[in-house]
Amino acid sequence: MRDAFILSIVEIKSEITLKILVERLAKGDIGGAIEALNLERAAFSRLDNAIATAFNAGGTAMTGHMPMLRDASGHRIVVRFDVRNLRAEEWLREHSATAVTRIIEDQRAGLRAALEKGMAAGRNPNSVALDIAGRLNRASGRREGGLVGLTTQQTDYVASARDELLSGDAALMRNYLARGRRDKRFDRSVTRAINEGRALDASTVSQIVGRYSDRLLQLRGEMIGRTEALTSLHAGKYEGFLQGLDKTNYPPEAVTRTWRSAGDHKVRHTHAAMNGQVVQGLSAPFVSPSGAMLRYPGDTALGAGADEVVHCRCDTDMEIDFSWGVT
Repeated sequence: MRDAFILSIVEIKSEITLKILVERLAKGDIGGAIEALNLERAAFSRLDNAIATAFNAGGTAMTGHMPMLRDASGHRIVVRFDVRNLRAEEWLREHSATAVTRIIEDQRAGLRAALEKGMAAGRNPNSVALDIAGRLNRASGRREGGLVGLTTQQTDYVASARDELLSGDAALMRNYLARGRRDKRFDRSVTRAINEGRALDASTVSQIVGRYSDRLLQLRGEMIGRTEALTSLHAGKYEGFLQGLDKTNYPPEAVTRTWRSAGDHKVRHTHAAMNGQVVQGLSAPFVSPSGAMLRYPGDTALGAGADEVVHCRCDTDMEIDFSWGVT
């Protein structure tokens, strides 16, 4: 999942026509400059495919480990996960579209802010364009650095790092040395400039900030990869159980679901409090102390925000009460 996102960004940057980007910036056409980056859903087809793969894996694992199901005559019911089930296809279609749209919209917002800041400062359109698209590495043939793919917050981090290194102010330059995702191979150059009471030249700063940006992009990929992979797995697991239930005479109300946290110090406090929470029925939501409702870890369909799903490692147990309806 992480690699699918990173490769999508690499491809987007490689297909940017710098001349068009520069021309639009020279005209002050910020909207046109963003359009020239071609940030569109089709560019993230790898991520779409990775989400589908994880969803299918979750569903297949669930149906493969369901308890033995039998019909009224006592014959075994065979359950196989069907990723082409209309309900499954609808989840994939809606979730993929929402996930990619969210990624693109956040990028657009961050890039617009960066472009507006660069142009307002009177910077050369070519330099601003390179800051956005990244600079071409002749050896690899790839653009390195740049802001494409970063969140709005990460875009701000890169801009702040650039300002710190160009400032010539010792205190501000030391702020850069405290950034956890910086490339430490440049620390000696920064420290030398601080000791000599000077700013770094623009070329060196672009190189340093480019590596910082690349590392933030890796972090972004890791966050998306973990979150989307686990969400898709749990959604597949949920759908797989539902498909199994469809083949029995038991209603969704016969299912009992239990929330299980990962049980370590990394678990968010709301999910630690949910550990052991039991709900009756397949559609009844678990309720977080924050008020957020989730049918399974990573579920956002009922309005749960990023603070409840990002990097969530929780799980759920689902069981059928085979005595349901027996009086």
